[in-house]
Amino acid sequence: MAQTKKSQRTGLITTKLGMTRVFNETGEHIPVTVLKLDEVQVTGVCTTEKNGYTAVQLGYGKAKVKNVTKSERGKYAKAKVEPKKKLAEFRVSEDALLEIGAELSAAHFVPGQYVDVTAVSIGKGFQGVMKRWDFKGLRATHGVSVSHRSPGSTGQRQDPGRTFKGKKMPGHMGNTTITTLNLQVVSVDAEQGVVMIKGAVPGAEGGYVYIRDAVKCARPKEAPLPAGLKAKADNNAGAAA
Repeated sequence: MAQTKKSQRTGLITTKLGMTRVFNETGEHIPVTVLKLDEVQVTGVCTTEKNGYTAVQLGYGKAKVKNVTKSERGKYAKAKVEPKKKLAEFRVSEDALLEIGAELSAAHFVPGQYVDVTAVSIGKGFQGVMKRWDFKGLRATHGVSVSHRSPGSTGQRQDPGRTFKGKKMPGHMGNTTITTLNLQVVSVDAEQGVVMIKGAVPGAEGGYVYIRDAVKCARPKEAPLPAGLKAKADNNAGAAA
């Protein structure tokens, strides 16, 4: 099947190393988040005939065999892939399906490309409305005592006599799945398996971050189709040398 601009590629599983900065040609510094790949391989494929949709399952890193269940060991053995720490499934178009065992490279994305990233945000525990929702709080004088950081009135009078659903209240903050759209890839290091993305990315250091092509921005022509595979990246580097 011919590949087109509408072809939906797979994403990547990475871990967040932290933030730093890089300098462009004009000397301007750009804050970036450093994301690391670790042996990201295709561990499974979903097809329309068998599953009713098309997708690829990716595995990240290496897991100790003792930490993998017996049924999972059988799946990895059938796929001829070592046990993985983390698994994730990415929907793809039929022309972007990959072979089981194929290893992806950081060259899957190209500098200047816009991507969407998904991660679990840092947990903040139980927080009040001033921290959680940026409430102003009550006055510091004129009769207000003890309750300076309280939310104030949360309901109405006798009619309707209740608190509406969705009211911003104190509660658990953070530790939720967040997707940030249209972040720009600043640089890619295929040898080190590193992708640098402009600005902040959700999640704590060491947490898993999923990157995929931006939904609201066109994919650049330089982006490899169906994917940036590690073997192909090595061959291209050898040919260039």
